Amino acid sequence: MKPITNLLIMAGGASSRMKRSLEDAQLSEATKIIARSVHKSLIPLGKSQKPLLYYLVQNAVEAGYTDIYLITSPENEAFQDWVGTKKSHNTFAGAAVHFVIQNTPTGREKPLGTADAVQQAMEQYPDLQTEYLSICNGDNFYSVKALRLLHKTRDTPHALISYARSGLHFDNERIAKFAVMDIDTQDFLKNIIEKPDPELVEKYRDESGEIRVSMNVFSFKGDLLYPYLKNCPIHPERNEKELPEAVRSMTLDKDHPIRCFPLKEHLPDLTSADDIFSFSTLE
Repeated sequence: MKPITNLLIMAGGASSRMKRSLEDAQLSEATKIIARSVHKSLIPLGKSQKPLLYYLVQNAVEAGYTDIYLITSPENEAFQDWVGTKKSHNTFAGAAVHFVIQNTPTGREKPLGTADAVQQAMEQYPDLQTEYLSICNGDNFYSVKALRLLHKTRDTPHALISYARSGLHFDNERIAKFAVMDIDTQDFLKNIIEKPDPELVEKYRDESGEIRVSMNVFSFKGDLLYPYLKNCPIHPERNEKELPEAVRSMTLDKDHPIRCFPLKEHLPDLTSADDIFSFSTLE
């Protein structure tokens, strides 16, 4: 099986929680003004004042990825300012970056969700339907090690990273909201439990004693993933087609097992304005 060569970054979204938290954050007014006006993955960070998207793509390149497919909304001028104005083959942080525009269906006020975003990417770039691709969030700073685990050759078509909850340096309230993974003794995914009941979480500890959580970084064979995206049900409350739900449907199909690669490390992100401080040492 060949290594994975494409990385799909889901960078769109309203950044609403980040923007709500700016008022009380101990940040300069200049930083707040920028953070209010752009997607959080484009907020200047660290000593060089480059955005998280730059550092994430840089890590992906070091992990071996060559092509990045960046999912945005149609109003993506701020992304173009950083990445480039061409629809595809922009050179950014050492990679070839291609834009995917997630269009909102007629009759809806907002996009149809993350499963729909990936489906639209595969329809706009049909080669993704026949190749291997990794998928991650645009506001999480995945390490080179994590991305390399999903890039390397493996014996199954699908995989994801199962993070050890004890390795994440977040407060308990935030950690409690992460989706818990039910993994069998051979490291294959059995289920992803969104918004887990705290009283039931203990039953999902693995053989090493860790509770494993999903941080939305996956890898799939395109042609096998596509039907699950297309047939993904709309969540009754959030009214969106969500990628974890498509993954959960896949786990029920014994012909498409999902390998879980365990990893214990912190995963910095930009959920709230205070998280900006955690990137202050980036070069």
